[in-house]
Amino acid sequence: MAPAVVLIGPPGAGKSTVGRLLADRWGVEFADTDELVEARAGRVIADIFTTDGEPAFRALEQAAVAEALASHAGVLALGGGAVLAEATQQALVGHPVVLLSVGLAAGVRRTGLSTARPLLAGVNPRATFASLLAERLPVYRSVAVHEVATDSLAPGAVADAVAGLLSTEVARG
Repeated sequence: MAPAVVLIGPPGAGKSTVGRLLADRWGVEFADTDELVEARAGRVIADIFTTDGEPAFRALEQAAVAEALASHAGVLALGGGAVLAEATQQALVGHPVVLLSVGLAAGVRRTGLSTARPLLAGVNPRATFASLLAERLPVYRSVAVHEVATDSLAPGAVADAVAGLLSTEVARG
């Protein structure tokens, strides 16, 4: 069993929103690894970061991703930093991974520089977001099979684009 699609990208790209739309459209289950981590830990991610630190969160996240890749047959959205783990990068090989990309302005607008996103909290969240994009974009692109730029698209249009890419791939397949 493997996911129908794995959505990756930075905070604010629309992974959860688009993932739910695709799952509804295809009549499959949706899973978000951030939600899986919170359910397993019994705490929100911000609390895990504050209490246990980022390394503890990343270990929980890596386990949730590995389990979901092996057992989830629907649409899977990964947390923004999940692909930073080498083991996760390797585990994604062979899966239909779609990068939902977002630029700095749209990403900042969509996240609202939320305190629920621990890596965006701080003195200059805009600069932090810019740094996060610069660091992660090459990794996202190295594991993605397709990329959809979401900056100027409504969630439904992003879902249409993802579905179109995957149906084209299946037709060639």
